Amino acid sequence: MTLHHKISLLSESLKQIIIGQDILVDRLLLALIADGHLLVEGAPGLAKTKSIKALAQHIEGDFHRIQFTPDLLPSDITGTEIYRQQEGIFAFQSGPIFHNLILADEINRAAAKVQSALLEAMGERQVSIGNKTYALPKLFLVMATQNPLEQEGTFSLPEAQLDRFMMHVKIGYPDKESEKNILRLNRQEALNERAQEKPKNLVSQADIFAIRRSIFDLHMDPAVEEYIIQLVMATRYPSKYNDKLGRSIEYGASPRATIYLDKAARALAWLNNKDYVAPSDIQAVAPDILRHRVGLTFEAESMGLSSDHIINDILDSVALP
Repeated sequence: MTLHHKISLLSESLKQIIIGQDILVDRLLLALIADGHLLVEGAPGLAKTKSIKALAQHIEGDFHRIQFTPDLLPSDITGTEIYRQQEGIFAFQSGPIFHNLILADEINRAAAKVQSALLEAMGERQVSIGNKTYALPKLFLVMATQNPLEQEGTFSLPEAQLDRFMMHVKIGYPDKESEKNILRLNRQEALNERAQEKPKNLVSQADIFAIRRSIFDLHMDPAVEEYIIQLVMATRYPSKYNDKLGRSIEYGASPRATIYLDKAARALAWLNNKDYVAPSDIQAVAPDILRHRVGLTFEAESMGLSSDHIINDILDSVALP
């Protein structure tokens, strides 16, 4: 069975479980293949937790959910050194971050110092405790969630934390037909609860690492590479592209945006079984890559513009190769 076939079966299996959220499933697979982290924003009950839990059941890897609350401490995530009296030494007790797939549920409900505990883990794939550094698993993906409906008792994620996420994905409610299928699936699961078996791993870690290497074998024309650069430059020097962008953008995207646009576009092209990266692949991932990296001016916000509006303007302003 080819790697493409395995991922196709994985996608089909997940979409049978996660109904009406195809975008979430697609972006979760994209993050897995492109080796990035995911910030998902959506109302409660939209299968955010279920999606990454189902993914963990279908690949070779373990899963852990961390519920972020105002009283959470950094050591509750990373772990801490404990004193073993009998041996007279301090030993490291690893925290829940030492798993393959992490769900940081309602990440904005924890204070900034707790959110920042994820910075090193997400960026460097390691945790430092005292004077020692501990490596995280090679397969490591964080999916964090935010609830856009409730803002009381929440803390905005600092820009440095947001920049660690490859994509910021917004999801909405399922349509009428999907809602009906969700209802029927829930009944079926309730009736067959005892008979249900844990899904078999469809994709191994070796498969995932092989795919991550293979996406860089895809051909990218220098003109397409230049297109990525121009999109990022438009966020940093917007006045050079048009006056409206210049009045709307306060600050632009970091070099991570360039790197992630390249990786995500390559991963999307691979998922579509292509051997080259097209401008359409870049345009498809650009909103999720740039959404949390473009700061708006007061003028833009007062006019009711969102980062999505600005990104669409950027895509319209930068010439296609």
